[in-house]
Amino acid sequence: MKLNTKKFALLLSIMFFTAYAAVAQNNPVTNSSTTKNTTTMKTYLIERDIPDAGKLTPEQLKGISQKSCSVLKDMGPKIEWLQSYVTGNKIFCVYRAESEELIREHAKKGGFPANVITEIATVISPATATQ
Repeated sequence: MKLNTKKFALLLSIMFFTAYAAVAQNNPVTNSSTTKNTTTMKTYLIERDIPDAGKLTPEQLKGISQKSCSVLKDMGPKIEWLQSYVTGNKIFCVYRAESEELIREHAKKGGFPANVITEIATVISPATATQ
């Protein structure tokens, strides 16, 4: 898969922001983390192709968020939504889950596309340069 410069820069920005937000919350994002149920969770970046996603209204985004949260609640603690980034024709989501299959199940139950699912191997940020 060829990754163009703009897409690579966007993905790096997403990962940097995710790492920054996690550190700010004193909750580091790593490739694998353990929940209170001692379940191994991996971190995934989900690319959702949604035409005109950047034009969705706050009410529409709220509805999408509510649907996602409802599905996640029904699925249990093996999958967790961290945050999403809305762009022109895509929404990039960061999730923790036991497996890619759970990401696909969430997408199917919620009626959301999950066009590309990528496991995040590690997270770097500006702080990485000083460690």
